[in-house]
Amino acid sequence: MSVSIVPALKTTAESAALSDFVTSHRRLFVLTGAGCSTDSGIPDYRDSHGAWKRTPPVTYQAFVGSEATRQRYWARNLVGWRRFGTALPNGTHRALAKLEAQDKLVLLLTQNVDRLHQAAGNKNVIDLHGRMDVIRCLGCEQRLPRGEFQAELLRLNPAWADIDALDAPDGDADLQEQDFSGFNVPVCFQCGGMLKPDVVFFGENVPRDRVDAAMQAMRESDAVLVVGSSLMVYSGYRFVHAAVAAGKPVAAINRGHTRADPLLTLKVDQSCAQALAFI
Repeated sequence: MSVSIVPALKTTAESAALSDFVTSHRRLFVLTGAGCSTDSGIPDYRDSHGAWKRTPPVTYQAFVGSEATRQRYWARNLVGWRRFGTALPNGTHRALAKLEAQDKLVLLLTQNVDRLHQAAGNKNVIDLHGRMDVIRCLGCEQRLPRGEFQAELLRLNPAWADIDALDAPDGDADLQEQDFSGFNVPVCFQCGGMLKPDVVFFGENVPRDRVDAAMQAMRESDAVLVVGSSLMVYSGYRFVHAAVAAGKPVAAINRGHTRADPLLTLKVDQSCAQALAFI
């Protein structure tokens, strides 16, 4: 009997402590990660130990340096976008939107590129790693909607219209045995330049103005709440590290290990939606 009761008691205690944390701080800086969107059908990257679940994402250097890499990336993204581009906010997104409506948030800083926080109603958001629904030309900086780009991918590659695969994180798809060598990758209609999602790839720097704006908001907060991130990537971890150095309390909701575990005031090892259900 006690074996089944102890986890329930732990969950109840964590939930009560998280509720106290949120209600007792008036100006929260919220940092979110992939765990926010798993209930929307978008897979995350890491397991409960913080290790990769699959091959790490493409790097910026590989994408710009290899035509074969771009062919593979866009072919998989063509397939993955069908569901990624139609994903809907879940209970986690709605809870955080409600906190903003209650004037509890200084800023919501997300590492996600799915724009589901905005779809749920959050307005004061910085997309730290950019947004997948916009395509950017690396030559002339022209931007176009991802939906228009999807139509062009299908026009140039009609044989791929009926190919399907399991979803992978951030609009990717687990295509393993396909021949990508004949896949046609569009170029910028304005200058003929290379097109890339308007997101920060591994090996690419987060724009300085985003980091500065987010760090200023963190300084104006009285506590930090991490939702659904292992913080293994430094671009997110730096804000927790800076908050602790400034004497601010930090709570985190995440299944399993986070890089910041030794720094946390409170750790809630639950799904994000479960942990935030009290809101």
